Amino acid sequence: MVHADLPIPPHFSSESTERIYRVPYQDLAVQAADWARLHSLKPAAEDAARIALLAVDVQNTFCMPGFELFVAGRSGRGAVDDSRRLCEFLYRNLGVITQVIPTMDTHQAMQIFHAIYLVNDRGEHPSPFTQVSAADVELGRWTFNPEVARSLNLDPGDARKHLLHYAHALQNTGKYELSIWPYHSMLGGIGHALVPAFEEAVFFHTIARYSQADFRLKGHNPATEHYSVLGPEVRTDAQGREIAQKDEELIEMLLSFDAVIIAGQAKSHCVAWTVEDLLNVVTKRDRRLAERIYLLEDYTSPVVVPGVIDYTDQADDGYRRFAQAGMHRVRSTEPIKGWPGMHAAMEGI
Repeated sequence: MVHADLPIPPHFSSESTERIYRVPYQDLAVQAADWARLHSLKPAAEDAARIALLAVDVQNTFCMPGFELFVAGRSGRGAVDDSRRLCEFLYRNLGVITQVIPTMDTHQAMQIFHAIYLVNDRGEHPSPFTQVSAADVELGRWTFNPEVARSLNLDPGDARKHLLHYAHALQNTGKYELSIWPYHSMLGGIGHALVPAFEEAVFFHTIARYSQADFRLKGHNPATEHYSVLGPEVRTDAQGREIAQKDEELIEMLLSFDAVIIAGQAKSHCVAWTVEDLLNVVTKRDRRLAERIYLLEDYTSPVVVPGVIDYTDQADDGYRRFAQAGMHRVRSTEPIKGWPGMHAAMEGI
C-alpha cells in the first residue's frame, strides 16, 4: 500500500516556520506513534522502494528573517515559504520517505570566508559580501591576518601562500571568487540549529517510521569553503597537500536509494553545488542514475541581496542544465506519485 498524500498532523501550523521555539519531543513522540497507528504506517526498513529526502541547510541562519544570511529570494520571503512547503511535503509523504538526510552548514569565527581571516595594509577587515579575487591577494589588497595564525596553529607564511592558491583555485573552477560572508551558522549558536518547524517534522518522521535521520555537518574546515555537502571547494593547499576530502560514503549511500529528493538552501549555492557534485559522479558512472534525482524547485530559493548581489539567473540556469542531464525538476503542486518515473519507483510499496 502506498501511503502518499497523507493529511497534515494537527500540531503543525503554517506560521510556525517563522518562529523559534522548543520542540516538545516527548509529547511529539506520543503523537507520532499514534499517527503511525492511525494511518497504518510501517517501519521504513520495510519499504520496497527506498526514497531519501536530502534537506540542504534548512537552518535558522538561512531560513529565518533577520538572521545572518536569510535567503529571501526575489520575493523577500523565499526560505520562509520554502520551509513551510518542505514541512508539509514531509508530513504528506511520511509513508513513502524512507530516510531524511539533513545537512548543516557548520562554522566557527576564524575561517577563510569570514572577515577576521583577512586584513589590508591599514589593519582593516573586509566587509561582508566582499568579493576577493586572486588579483586582490596578489596585489596585497587583502592578505592573511597573522593574528589568526597562533589560534589555528598555522605558519603565517604558509597561510598567505594558501590564500593566494585558494583564490586562484576558486577562479579556476569557474564558480565564484572568494566571498566574505557574514558570520553565520556558528557552531553552538541558534543560527546553526534547524528551523524548529522542520526539526519537528524530521523528529516526527523518525518516530513514526522508525527511521533515524542522518545528519551531515559540513563547513568546519577553516581552510576552505564547503558549499556542497559532498565535498569542499578546494581540497589541497599551495604545496599540493590534501586539506579536505569528498564524502565518498555519503555519495555511495545516496546512489543506493531508488530516488533522492533534494530541497533546501540556497538554490544558488549549497543546493546547486551539492547537485553539481552528484551529477559529476553519475555522469562518470552511469548517466541513467540522474533519473533518480528529483529537485524540489519551489522548496529552494537563490541568494538575493537587493542592490548587492542576485544569483537568481545563475541558479535557474543550473537547474535547467541539471534537467537536461536527466534529473527531474518537480514542484509541490504535483503529487509525488505523478512525478516522472516515480510511479515505477514506488511500485510494490
